[in-house]
Amino acid sequence: MSQRPKIALIGNPNAGKSSLFNSLTGLRQKTGNFPGVTMDKLSGVWEIEPGQEVDILDLPGIYSIYPKSIDEELVINILGNPTHEDYPDMAIVVADASNLKRNLLLFSQVRDLGIPTVLALNMIDVAESEGYVINSIKLARELNVEVAEINAKKGIGVNGLRLAVGKTLANRYASNDGLPLPVDEQLLAGIELKFGEADPYRSLLWLMEHDRMKMFSPDQRKTFDAIQDEFQFKSEEYKTSETVKRYEALSEVVERCVINLNRQWDAPPVKTWTDRLDSLFLHSVGGYLFFFLLLFVMFQAVFTWAVYPMDAIDGGVAYLNDWLKAVLPASALTGLLTDGLVAGIGGVLIFVPQIAFLFFFIAMLEETGYMSRVMFIMDKLMRRFGLNGKSVVPLISGVACAVPAIMSTRSIGSWKDRLITIMVTPLMSCSARLPIYTILISLVVPEKSTLFGLFNLQGLALFGMYLLGFLMAIISAWVMKQILQVKERSYFIMELPTYKAPRFKHMAISILNSVKAFVFEAGKIIVAISIVLWVLASYGPGDSMSQVDARLRKANPNLSASELSNRIAAEKLEQSYAGHFGHFIEPAIKPLGYDWKIGIALITSFAAREVFVGTMSTIYSLGGDVDDENATIKNRMRAEINPDTGKPLYDAALGFSLLIFYAFAMQCMSTLATTYRETKSWKYPAIQFFYMTALAYLAAFITYQVLA
Repeated sequence: MSQRPKIALIGNPNAGKSSLFNSLTGLRQKTGNFPGVTMDKLSGVWEIEPGQEVDILDLPGIYSIYPKSIDEELVINILGNPTHEDYPDMAIVVADASNLKRNLLLFSQVRDLGIPTVLALNMIDVAESEGYVINSIKLARELNVEVAEINAKKGIGVNGLRLAVGKTLANRYASNDGLPLPVDEQLLAGIELKFGEADPYRSLLWLMEHDRMKMFSPDQRKTFDAIQDEFQFKSEEYKTSETVKRYEALSEVVERCVINLNRQWDAPPVKTWTDRLDSLFLHSVGGYLFFFLLLFVMFQAVFTWAVYPMDAIDGGVAYLNDWLKAVLPASALTGLLTDGLVAGIGGVLIFVPQIAFLFFFIAMLEETGYMSRVMFIMDKLMRRFGLNGKSVVPLISGVACAVPAIMSTRSIGSWKDRLITIMVTPLMSCSARLPIYTILISLVVPEKSTLFGLFNLQGLALFGMYLLGFLMAIISAWVMKQILQVKERSYFIMELPTYKAPRFKHMAISILNSVKAFVFEAGKIIVAISIVLWVLASYGPGDSMSQVDARLRKANPNLSASELSNRIAAEKLEQSYAGHFGHFIEPAIKPLGYDWKIGIALITSFAAREVFVGTMSTIYSLGGDVDDENATIKNRMRAEINPDTGKPLYDAALGFSLLIFYAFAMQCMSTLATTYRETKSWKYPAIQFFYMTALAYLAAFITYQVLA
């Protein structure tokens, strides 16, 4: 257990808290889960001076300690519970200097909980560009805390913050101004008698939010209810009055410490770059057009830029496999190494370039502040389908991975909106589908440019698959809205941050962490299943496989050595355990155009969608019909022949049928488990699995029958 002091980073959404976290910790970060909560916990180590390190915990962004969503509940369960394992020794409250009064509300609440606090004024340059000059020395005296001016994106002011933190840690001074509004002393005494001594404001937080705090048992919650009844304490009235009182006091502080140059010179408000850009990006028509154009360009780039490193990795893995087979003696161990382990690793590494490019664009949207504009302009459209603007973040995050996307729905206050968002988010094409799309599109869509050479047809097809997932998600949301018929009303309130230049170091850290998660998390599953599949495909029931070699050599005396070897490998695969299993499910998938080999891949990919490519790589490594020098997964699949027609198996009908199936199918056990954890019921993941599977089967059936 670490004995380093714990420091919590706290702040409003878009105040720059995550940028500061990256600046302080760099690559010394780790991701886990908050205890008892399926929510990512970002923590890291910061050396505040030589030989002295502290643990930094990045808490979710909140506006106040009175929670309206699940992630806000998480914060008060930490800050309100001194026995919590993540309870901080001190807090750094990150405030947007260009909107100081609103940001100081949260600061004052955290300080009054009795937690030693440092105020970090971020985006001072933005405030000055808007005509505001902050006297931080005077502000520190007014608030009675250490104040540091920083620019989190550029890493400016970290030394000043280091000094402020070191001084506060040394004296552990908690500047508690007491209660903003008086309450009955007997009420506080009653709480202290029942629950022990605490700061007055923390005692009131327990009283007002006890139903949301996991530290209290059902009997203790009843005790709080009894105290409220005894003293006729109205929690909602107190919170409202307290907030108003805080704003009144903070307004006076800001008035004394902030100079508004525009008002002083009687000048009109400065029209900033944010105002000018928003006139385009938030336009009722132009905003939507720009967003969809941006997505279009993004997927064009993902497909076009990544093709060169992908081809290099694909060819390199094939070369390594051929070399190992040439230098190692023919044996079961060599087959396990080449056709199991190396083929599985190749199925992971080949898609690293595309995943890196995809996360690059997502990080760019978040870093610049444009993602918040997307939420704003999409709110009106989303409401027609039973969602709201905050649903856009999980949906767009679902392009990366459905698991954190579903967890991010906690910021949606309405249970109905949140449930519908959870149920439809897996329809968004995640990065796990990208390997499947890439392989199949390369097989059935010509690799050529159109419209004066500006657009690649394969990139257009990829954009179409992502757009199809989004359209199906909002159509499904509309259907669920009609079924649920909940009369709960929801509201969409958010602050739009100023536009900022992306800090590429932060983006690089984000991309690196995302790629590492894919390689080491999804990769472990892919490689493990590849090895298991090799065993199932290399052995069969009885002595059926041992007789294949002699039988085919006797029946085909005129075949060349290469042709005979391929024929034997294909026959052995069909007689293996995997082949028998594939033949067992073949009747159910035959109407979709799939054979028993594809059936094996469909089943194994229920562990994770991206396993499909690793499975096909293993299958065709064992039973392909192409020369070793052309033994890449694409060439092996391209050379596969339909035994019924004698034509290539992966034609347009089969290729698009598979694309549609994987666009809609729920083939990710991790997503189902996350849905269960977020809804606390197996009913919703069961509904999610069956409706998506039925939708995928029906859509793939129609596609194949129309195109065949």
